[in-house]
Amino acid sequence: MRNRGSVTPVVPSDLGHAFRASERRTRRSLFGSLLHPLRHSEWGRVPEGRVRWRSQVHRPNARPLLEVFATHETVDPTLTAYMEPLLISGMLFGAGLTAGFVDAIAGGGGLITVPVLLWTGLPPALALGTNKLQSSCGTTVAIWNYSRAGLISWKRLRIPMVFAFASAMAGSWAVSQVPRDFLRLCIPILLGSVAVYTWKQPTLGRVARPAKWSWTVGLMGAAGLLGFYDGFLGPGTGSFWTLALVVGFGLDLPSATGTTKALNLASNLGSLVLFLLTGFVDIRIGLIMAAGQLIGARLGSGLVIRRGAELIRPVFLTVVMVLTAKLLWDVLRR
Repeated sequence: MRNRGSVTPVVPSDLGHAFRASERRTRRSLFGSLLHPLRHSEWGRVPEGRVRWRSQVHRPNARPLLEVFATHETVDPTLTAYMEPLLISGMLFGAGLTAGFVDAIAGGGGLITVPVLLWTGLPPALALGTNKLQSSCGTTVAIWNYSRAGLISWKRLRIPMVFAFASAMAGSWAVSQVPRDFLRLCIPILLGSVAVYTWKQPTLGRVARPAKWSWTVGLMGAAGLLGFYDGFLGPGTGSFWTLALVVGFGLDLPSATGTTKALNLASNLGSLVLFLLTGFVDIRIGLIMAAGQLIGARLGSGLVIRRGAELIRPVFLTVVMVLTAKLLWDVLRR
């Protein structure tokens, strides 16, 4: 006779049966597949027919977050089959919302979303491709808001956006052809310089100034260079764009932020096309995060339109310093 407080081990076949039963029920609803982002496709199943979490496919020793709760006799394993996907979907949604909010103001949303995607067990290439999908959705909403507020001059950006798109595709292709170790060391130094320069210029970007660089040749050259960098490596692209548009082209910070989003979207789409063609995008996880991105980007861009440079400057400095520290840590850890 079993004691009331005894613990019974989880039998994989029992959990697999519970998972399959819950999957049949949720398939009947429109959002069934979205509620199970980490449990699908043929490569997520073992030969015996039992279903594993996707995180366990990539990390065989990983345990599901709620497995400990499923071991207690009073907990129905079918309940955990719902709780696990819902919990992870909620975390993905929250990460997308937070990243969309921050990214719409000063860029750097990838600091939040990429680690979360890697935490779910996605391989790095798949995580980067999925990140491009969800960030592009949020950037599109931010651009729509900035354009309605008159912060983007589309006439100036048509050709540079094409350059950024094509250069990003070339940069993404070059990732597998050229070593990136030298750039990994240089980028933190450049970003640190951007932070120091911005900090020492308290009035930077508060008002528009005459442009120092040509809006035709200069902007196309910058689009080609930064578009290639965005496809090749990526971190800090928005920060480089914002500083270039303020210092070189004389824009104020709100206009520079809106223009940066438009050019960033072009390079993101260029990389995304290549990732889609090579199969390195998880559509379902990307759409869950994109739902959060749409809300976060709407809120963040609305704040920029209302508050202007006084909001952008401190957020921009914080993002650049955190990104610099993170990249330096990555270099030193190697």
